[in-house]
Amino acid sequence: MNLTTSWQRCWTGLVGSANDELKESLIAAWNEPQRHYHTLQHLSECLQLFDQYQHLAERPHEVELAIWFHDAIYDVKGKHNELKSAQWAEHELEKAGVDSEIALRVYDLIMATVHGMVETETKDQQLLVDIDLAILGSRPKRFAQYEKQVREEYRFVPYPIYWWKRRQILKEFLERKPIYQLPEFQEKFEQQARENLS
Repeated sequence: MNLTTSWQRCWTGLVGSANDELKESLIAAWNEPQRHYHTLQHLSECLQLFDQYQHLAERPHEVELAIWFHDAIYDVKGKHNELKSAQWAEHELEKAGVDSEIALRVYDLIMATVHGMVETETKDQQLLVDIDLAILGSRPKRFAQYEKQVREEYRFVPYPIYWWKRRQILKEFLERKPIYQLPEFQEKFEQQARENLS
């Protein structure tokens, strides 16, 4: 997925004019050195999936922009990354003169990615969450890479503590029935996700 094409499509679609400076700020954020999973690779994978499933979106420009911002702020020791990312998106949209209802919807989309903490209320939120969790249903080689990348982000945590907590998180996903909310994602990712998480 070409990042510039995606950015121009969603930002111009909502705002009506380009903002290359903001795009570069976002790319710089996704490239920060403390990141190993929450990187441009993750952003690109999410955007590629969105490209395949954008026909499911009610407001595709909003979902695509939310993907750009959903992990834009990522402090591995922070507890409010999604909130700060959502606030950044809302601020930029309001600064650009976008209707406050649109800015609030994008904010809510990003907050929906606080997995297990926020109930999804719209189909667009379900789509974004399913896209974000698609990594759980990736092929075994990519899933193994994902696990290594997450561990690298939390390398400051002693391994026994990390592994205990990580198993709890993965178990919570496995206990969801189903893991994915939209039928299209259940069909494509559910079985593989359960195999990966077992």
